[in-house]
Amino acid sequence: QVALVESGGGSVQAGGSLRLSCAASGGAVSTYTIGWFRQAPGKEREFVVAIRWSGTATAYEDSVKGRFTISRDNAKNTVYLQMNSLKPEDTAVYYCAGAFFGSVSVTARDYKYWGQGTQVTVSS
Repeated sequence: QVALVESGGGSVQAGGSLRLSCAASGGAVSTYTIGWFRQAPGKEREFVVAIRWSGTATAYEDSVKGRFTISRDNAKNTVYLQMNSLKPEDTAVYYCAGAFFGSVSVTARDYKYWGQGTQVTVSS
């Protein structure tokens, strides 16, 4: 059974940075596509960014392009989300999700495994 555990959330002021980690265990997780999604209070879960297992394909939601960077270390079975220039509208619970498919997907239902989430709060 694949398990995903997020860490690195916290509270920062606008303009600050955080780095989230998604540690994976169980199964051939180094071959999985990993995505980050977020959900703000009263809103639906939305796609943020995803990376293919090889790291050769990524997808970013428009509002985070140029500010967020996803990377992965397959030797550590860990995916990182570096978030810079954070804005109050980035406040949400961030979830990492994994699935085995050949590319990247922006659709939550395509991902089979989910972490428990980590809170990111950005104050103005």
